[in-house]
Amino acid sequence: QVQLVESGGGLVQAGGSLRLSCAASGRTVSRYAMGWFRQAPGKEREFVATISTRGASTYYTDFVKGRFTISRDNAKNMVYLQMNSLKPEDTAAYYCAADTLFPLVRGEEYDYWGQGTQVTVSS
Repeated sequence: QVQLVESGGGLVQAGGSLRLSCAASGRTVSRYAMGWFRQAPGKEREFVATISTRGASTYYTDFVKGRFTISRDNAKNMVYLQMNSLKPEDTAAYYCAADTLFPLVRGEEYDYWGQGTQVTVSS
């Protein structure tokens, strides 16, 4: 089992920045690729970014490229999502997920999920 807890969400103005954190515990977290997803009210969950087990490889969805950066610190069992140049359309609940495979972009392929953290971007 892997337990995931997200934090760092909040209210920010358009153009601002937030850094989301995902604290992982349980089995050897460094064996898992990690992903970030988001879900806005009334919309389907969508893939945001994923990072390989050692952080050497990353993959992003097009609408966050150049604005968001995923990273990890295996010594601390942490995964981060740095979000810059935020837009109102980035408003959503953001979820951290873990799986042994990389890269995975479909949520149903991930084995473990956190509870989410809300990000609200005002215009």
